[in-house]
Amino acid sequence: MNRRHFLHVPLAAALLASGLLAGCDDKPAFKNTDVTGLEYAKDFHLTDHTGRPRSLADFKGKVVSIFFGYTQCPDVCPTTMVEMHTVMQKLGPADAARVQVLFVTIDPERDTQALLAQYVPAFDPSFIGLRGDLDATAKTAKDYKVFYQKVPGKTPGSYTMDHTAGSYVYDPQGKLRLFVRHPGPNDDAAASIERLTSDIKLLLAGN
Repeated sequence: MNRRHFLHVPLAAALLASGLLAGCDDKPAFKNTDVTGLEYAKDFHLTDHTGRPRSLADFKGKVVSIFFGYTQCPDVCPTTMVEMHTVMQKLGPADAARVQVLFVTIDPERDTQALLAQYVPAFDPSFIGLRGDLDATAKTAKDYKVFYQKVPGKTPGSYTMDHTAGSYVYDPQGKLRLFVRHPGPNDDAAASIERLTSDIKLLLAGN
Protein backbone atom coordinates (compact mmCIF):
# COMPACT_ATOMS: atom_id res chain seq x y z
CA MET A 1 0.00 0.00 0.00
CA ASN A 2 1.23 3.50 -0.82
CA ARG A 3 1.08 5.08 2.60
CA ARG A 4 0.75 8.54 1.10
CA HIS A 5 -2.84 7.50 0.38
CA PHE A 6 -3.32 5.87 3.80
CA LEU A 7 -6.43 6.64 5.84
CA HIS A 8 -6.31 5.08 9.27
CA VAL A 9 -9.28 3.04 10.41
CA PRO A 10 -11.27 5.61 12.48
CA LEU A 11 -11.23 8.15 9.65
CA ALA A 12 -12.04 5.58 6.99
CA ALA A 13 -14.94 4.25 9.05
CA ALA A 14 -16.28 7.75 9.65
CA LEU A 15 -16.11 8.61 5.97
CA LEU A 16 -17.90 5.38 5.06
CA ALA A 17 -20.63 6.02 7.61
CA SER A 18 -21.12 9.55 6.30
CA GLY A 19 -21.33 8.28 2.73
CA LEU A 20 -23.93 5.71 3.67
CA LEU A 21 -26.00 8.31 5.46
CA ALA A 22 -25.82 10.73 2.55
CA GLY A 23 -28.30 8.69 0.56
CA CYS A 24 -30.85 8.76 3.40
CA ASP A 25 -31.35 12.54 3.55
CA ASP A 26 -32.16 15.28 1.12
CA LYS A 27 -28.53 16.36 0.97
CA PRO A 28 -26.71 18.12 -1.87
CA ALA A 29 -25.39 15.78 -4.55
CA PHE A 30 -21.72 16.24 -3.73
CA LYS A 31 -19.29 14.33 -5.91
CA ASN A 32 -16.67 14.01 -3.18
CA THR A 33 -17.24 12.39 0.22
CA ASP A 34 -19.87 14.22 2.26
CA VAL A 35 -18.68 14.36 5.88
CA THR A 36 -21.23 16.89 7.13
CA GLY A 37 -21.76 16.46 10.86
CA LEU A 38 -18.54 14.72 11.75
CA GLU A 39 -17.30 15.89 15.14
CA TYR A 40 -13.64 16.59 14.51
CA ALA A 41 -11.40 18.85 12.38
CA LYS A 42 -13.13 21.84 13.96
CA ASP A 43 -10.25 24.31 14.21
CA PHE A 44 -6.52 24.91 14.17
CA HIS A 45 -4.11 27.44 15.69
CA LEU A 46 -1.06 27.85 13.46
CA THR A 47 1.08 30.59 11.92
CA ASP A 48 0.85 31.55 8.27
CA HIS A 49 3.76 32.11 5.89
CA THR A 50 3.80 35.82 6.73
CA GLY A 51 4.12 35.16 10.48
CA ARG A 52 0.47 35.89 11.33
CA PRO A 53 -1.37 33.63 13.82
CA ARG A 54 -4.31 31.95 12.12
CA SER A 55 -7.39 29.92 13.00
CA LEU A 56 -10.33 28.66 10.98
CA ALA A 57 -12.47 31.62 12.11
CA ASP A 58 -10.22 33.97 10.10
CA PHE A 59 -11.70 32.60 6.90
CA LYS A 60 -15.40 32.63 7.77
CA GLY A 61 -17.43 33.67 4.75
CA LYS A 62 -15.25 31.61 2.41
CA VAL A 63 -15.17 28.00 1.34
CA VAL A 64 -11.94 26.67 2.87
CA SER A 65 -9.88 23.76 1.54
CA ILE A 66 -7.12 22.53 3.86
CA PHE A 67 -4.42 20.06 2.83
CA PHE A 68 -1.58 18.58 4.91
CA GLY A 69 1.74 18.06 3.14
CA TYR A 70 5.36 19.22 2.95
CA THR A 71 7.45 21.21 0.51
CA GLN A 72 9.90 18.43 -0.37
CA CYS A 73 7.09 16.01 -1.24
CA PRO A 74 7.89 14.55 -4.68
CA ASP A 75 4.41 13.78 -5.93
CA VAL A 76 1.01 14.23 -4.28
CA CYS A 77 1.68 17.63 -2.67
CA PRO A 78 2.70 19.61 -5.77
CA THR A 79 0.10 17.73 -7.82
CA THR A 80 -2.61 18.70 -5.33
CA MET A 81 -1.54 22.33 -5.32
CA VAL A 82 -1.62 22.46 -9.12
CA GLU A 83 -5.04 20.81 -9.03
CA MET A 84 -6.33 23.44 -6.60
CA HIS A 85 -4.95 26.24 -8.79
CA THR A 86 -6.82 24.78 -11.75
CA VAL A 87 -10.00 24.59 -9.69
CA MET A 88 -9.63 28.27 -8.82
CA GLN A 89 -9.26 29.12 -12.51
CA LYS A 90 -12.36 27.12 -13.40
CA LEU A 91 -14.38 28.87 -10.70
CA GLY A 92 -13.65 32.26 -12.25
CA PRO A 93 -12.48 35.41 -10.43
CA ALA A 94 -15.70 36.16 -8.51
CA ASP A 95 -16.15 32.68 -7.04
CA ALA A 96 -12.42 32.07 -6.56
CA ALA A 97 -12.27 35.20 -4.38
CA ARG A 98 -14.65 33.40 -2.00
CA VAL A 99 -12.40 30.33 -1.66
CA GLN A 100 -9.31 29.94 0.52
CA VAL A 101 -6.78 27.15 0.00
CA LEU A 102 -4.58 26.33 3.01
CA PHE A 103 -1.45 24.17 2.99
CA VAL A 104 -0.40 22.86 6.43
CA THR A 105 3.13 21.52 6.65
CA ILE A 106 3.68 18.23 8.47
CA ASP A 107 7.44 18.87 8.30
CA PRO A 108 8.09 22.03 10.35
CA GLU A 109 11.72 21.03 10.93
CA ARG A 110 12.53 21.78 7.29
CA ASP A 111 9.54 23.88 6.22
CA THR A 112 10.42 27.25 7.69
CA GLN A 113 8.19 30.28 7.37
CA ALA A 114 10.48 31.64 4.64
CA LEU A 115 10.35 28.40 2.66
CA LEU A 116 6.55 28.21 2.88
CA ALA A 117 6.38 31.84 1.72
CA GLN A 118 8.24 30.83 -1.43
CA TYR A 119 6.57 27.47 -2.03
CA VAL A 120 2.86 27.93 -1.39
CA PRO A 121 2.08 31.22 -3.23
CA ALA A 122 4.11 29.96 -6.21
CA PHE A 123 1.13 27.75 -7.06
CA ASP A 124 -1.38 30.57 -6.61
CA PRO A 125 -0.85 33.98 -4.94
CA SER A 126 -4.00 33.53 -2.87
CA PHE A 127 -2.87 30.24 -1.27
CA ILE A 128 -1.68 30.36 2.34
CA GLY A 129 0.94 28.15 3.98
CA LEU A 130 0.54 27.26 7.67
CA ARG A 131 2.98 25.81 10.18
CA GLY A 132 3.44 25.16 13.86
CA ASP A 133 6.20 23.73 16.02
CA LEU A 134 6.45 19.96 16.39
CA ASP A 135 3.87 19.84 19.20
CA ALA A 136 1.37 22.08 17.40
CA THR A 137 1.81 20.06 14.22
CA ALA A 138 1.16 16.80 16.04
CA LYS A 139 -1.90 18.22 17.81
CA THR A 140 -3.39 19.62 14.62
CA ALA A 141 -2.82 16.38 12.71
CA LYS A 142 -4.44 14.43 15.55
CA ASP A 143 -7.43 16.79 15.62
CA TYR A 144 -7.83 16.27 11.87
CA LYS A 145 -7.14 12.50 11.99
CA VAL A 146 -4.26 12.99 9.57
CA PHE A 147 -1.55 10.33 9.50
CA TYR A 148 2.08 11.27 8.95
CA GLN A 149 5.50 9.84 9.75
CA LYS A 150 9.12 10.21 8.71
CA VAL A 151 10.72 7.73 6.31
CA PRO A 152 14.51 7.80 6.83
CA GLY A 153 16.72 8.74 3.87
CA LYS A 154 20.42 8.24 3.20
CA THR A 155 21.26 11.25 5.36
CA PRO A 156 19.47 12.73 8.41
CA GLY A 157 18.07 15.61 6.37
CA SER A 158 16.98 13.63 3.32
CA TYR A 159 13.99 11.88 4.86
CA THR A 160 10.57 11.80 3.23
CA MET A 161 7.16 11.91 4.90
CA ASP A 162 4.34 9.43 4.47
CA HIS A 163 1.01 11.17 4.99
CA THR A 164 -2.71 11.16 4.32
CA ALA A 165 -3.39 12.46 0.81
CA GLY A 166 -6.65 14.34 1.03
CA SER A 167 -8.23 17.70 1.77
CA TYR A 168 -10.99 18.82 4.12
CA VAL A 169 -13.42 21.39 2.74
CA TYR A 170 -15.53 23.77 4.87
CA ASP A 171 -18.55 25.80 3.86
CA PRO A 172 -18.65 29.61 4.29
CA GLN A 173 -20.12 29.17 7.80
CA GLY A 174 -17.01 27.25 8.87
CA LYS A 175 -18.69 23.84 8.99
CA LEU A 176 -16.85 20.75 7.81
CA ARG A 177 -18.59 19.40 4.70
CA LEU A 178 -16.29 17.33 2.46
CA PHE A 179 -13.30 15.05 2.37
CA VAL A 180 -11.52 15.09 -0.99
CA ARG A 181 -9.22 12.25 -2.01
CA HIS A 182 -6.72 13.67 -4.46
CA PRO A 183 -5.83 11.64 -7.56
CA GLY A 184 -2.78 9.44 -7.79
CA PRO A 185 -0.61 9.09 -10.90
CA ASN A 186 -2.99 6.57 -12.46
CA ASP A 187 -6.19 8.48 -11.69
CA ASP A 188 -8.13 10.88 -13.89
CA ALA A 189 -6.93 14.29 -12.70
CA ALA A 190 -9.30 16.20 -15.00
CA ALA A 191 -12.31 14.35 -13.58
CA SER A 192 -11.13 15.07 -10.04
CA ILE A 193 -10.87 18.79 -10.84
CA GLU A 194 -14.38 18.82 -12.30
CA ARG A 195 -15.80 17.07 -9.23
CA LEU A 196 -14.20 19.48 -6.80
CA THR A 197 -15.17 22.54 -8.84
CA SER A 198 -18.78 21.34 -8.88
CA ASP A 199 -18.79 20.71 -5.13
CA ILE A 200 -17.30 24.11 -4.30
CA LYS A 201 -19.95 25.81 -6.44
CA LEU A 202 -22.63 23.99 -4.44
CA LEU A 203 -21.11 25.20 -1.17
CA LEU A 204 -20.80 28.76 -2.46
CA ALA A 205 -24.49 28.60 -3.41
CA GLY A 206 -25.38 27.81 0.19
CA ASN A 207 -25.88 24.06 -0.03
